[in-house]
Amino acid sequence: MQFLLILAAALAAAWALPRLRRVASVGCSYKAKALASAYFVSGLTPDPERAPEIADEAYRLMRLFRARVDRESKSVTASFLGLQPRTAAYRPGFGATLTPGPLPPPPPWKAPAPESDLPARETPALIPILDAAFAEPGPRRRRTRAIVVLHDGAVVGERYAPGITATTPLNGWSMTKSVMGALIGTLVREGKLGLADKRLLPQWNGPGDPRAEIALEDLLRMRSGLRFSEVYADPLSDVTRMLFDGFDAGGFAASLPLEAPPGTRWKYASGTTNILSLIARGAVGEADYPSWPRRVLFDPLGMPSALIEPDAAGTFIGSSFMFATARDWARFGLLYANGGRGALPEGWAAFGASPTPQAPNGRYGAHWWLKLSPELGGGTAAADRIPPDAFHALGHEGQCLSVVPSRRLVVVRLGVSIDIKAWDHAAFLADLLDALPA
Repeated sequence: MQFLLILAAALAAAWALPRLRRVASVGCSYKAKALASAYFVSGLTPDPERAPEIADEAYRLMRLFRARVDRESKSVTASFLGLQPRTAAYRPGFGATLTPGPLPPPPPWKAPAPESDLPARETPALIPILDAAFAEPGPRRRRTRAIVVLHDGAVVGERYAPGITATTPLNGWSMTKSVMGALIGTLVREGKLGLADKRLLPQWNGPGDPRAEIALEDLLRMRSGLRFSEVYADPLSDVTRMLFDGFDAGGFAASLPLEAPPGTRWKYASGTTNILSLIARGAVGEADYPSWPRRVLFDPLGMPSALIEPDAAGTFIGSSFMFATARDWARFGLLYANGGRGALPEGWAAFGASPTPQAPNGRYGAHWWLKLSPELGGGTAAADRIPPDAFHALGHEGQCLSVVPSRRLVVVRLGVSIDIKAWDHAAFLADLLDALPA
């Protein structure tokens, strides 16, 4: 009997130890990456052990991880009890990247074009709405950091939290997906990609590989059929492993098998967007890819602060890691409010806002959300007050970019709402619409 107990304990340890090592690796990577981006991209100086985004609420266990900030090398290394150290390093123009070793020097980087002009118009009716957006009325912390409201192309409302300014680039998390959708549109305009294109990656083109049948439009509409678990609460889900337990996000996502025939089932997956980034890399070419987002989108729109961070393999993490000031996020929204004129193919903005038939209740388009989630106030009386042509780029911890073409309105809200239910975006948006002229 004692032998059986010892054997059971040994088997349990053999199962648990590799799992614990991987969990520790993910935790170290998350902390190193979050701090490196905060310090060297956003220009903030958070407490490396107590900053909310790596220590509060759901992140309390992260307090067991220790981080070392090296300002000279512009890197952050985090470890757990001295084990599983992970490093994120900063390079100008490319942000912070998790890396197993020294990164190659970035390609030549020139200063971005100046920002585009955004006229401002004082709107006193919005003051109490902005005051409420930065208030903390309940136990769930909103931690709103920045809000910009554009109406008829002018800034009619703008507010920042202490320590954040109009020049502070902030992560949009999954808002980045909508930007990647626009970048793919530029390749369609140039004739380098088409919506019906298949056989999109070399690793999908082996004999009998059913992934060769995935079309570009299937990826844009999140109906590739690929297996992917989008569960941030699970440190070993596909999304956390892709972002924080490896160094090739697009390659990881592209390696997963099908679980449904392409084009038949909608499933939101960050891996899908990183596959699009990998496809774009092949279409653009290695020499032009590093400068591609700035050349075709950010500079033409006058978004000098914008950058998308790449993984260690050199592919932009289009699912999750774009940083920009709140005003530059608003400039991107304005592109879609104006129908994509000047940067996107004709009809591309309307394509993004058109419902994907396989998505429940018409909730998703082509890399844009058409309805707010229940956690952000979707399905409420306030949501019913939002015009039906509204669409949204939404991200982790309550990042929101809403475009309402019929009301000439673009709204950006950035924050650290670790409990996403703390931010009722539907109510906020409905209140703004009530306060502005039709």
